[in-house]
Amino acid sequence: MICGRLCTRTHFSFLSSSKLKSPPISRGFNFSLRRSSSSPSISPIKMSTNSQIIEHIVLFKVKPDTDPSKIASMIDGLNSLTSLDQVVHLSAGALHRTRSSSLSFTHMLHSRYNSKQDLQAYSAHPAHVSVVTECVKPIAEDIMAVDWIGSDLTGPVALPAGSAIRLTFLKLKPELGEKESDQVLGVIGGIKDKFPVIDQITFGKNFSPDRAKGYSIASLAVFPGLSELDGLDSAGAELEKEKARDMLESVLVLDYVIQPQLQSASL
Repeated sequence: MICGRLCTRTHFSFLSSSKLKSPPISRGFNFSLRRSSSSPSISPIKMSTNSQIIEHIVLFKVKPDTDPSKIASMIDGLNSLTSLDQVVHLSAGALHRTRSSSLSFTHMLHSRYNSKQDLQAYSAHPAHVSVVTECVKPIAEDIMAVDWIGSDLTGPVALPAGSAIRLTFLKLKPELGEKESDQVLGVIGGIKDKFPVIDQITFGKNFSPDRAKGYSIASLAVFPGLSELDGLDSAGAELEKEKARDMLESVLVLDYVIQPQLQSASL
């Protein structure tokens, strides 16, 4: 399969699993990798050039009874795309938890870019097209994608292993417009100040509606780990979101944990 060849023949740069608050490491470190199709990907150290970032989320629902080796090839192939120059962060793997929606996804890709143009170049890159064609589409029953501009990003753009991510996608009631959309964004924007356990939060309006199933607002909160994420729920963050509940038709909440990274034996 093409995805297998992509994963074993390409020379990659890889992301360190340093702690979230550690100083960024230069992109100049390049490593060669030898790994099996079931191994988690190692991502490159790449930093954003500004505080604004493009967030790209793709959700996958893998067909029931899919051979585990094909799922591993999909994850491996997606993670190999971290080597592309346009990508400043990328992690793909199984979802930890899905909440509050009739949609049931099994896997996720999260990646970041410095501009919409970089996201477009990534999407059109032959390596990306090959992985999607050969590894994803044959086993995916459903796919959803959401993109937004995350402003005022603080901390490193590349997230370390063990970080927990809470994704929230919102679909406004059809009769509502920009005013209500801005009100919802205002509610989301106030959450981090009230819950300092959140390391990062980005949020915005989806600018790629074709595959978003009607979800127009997205937020991504990053925590040091699952215990901190679970503590947020008990601390009452959902009560903050209740302020916008009357304006919403549907809410999709997903939790994801970035898996440990493997370092190549040959540097």
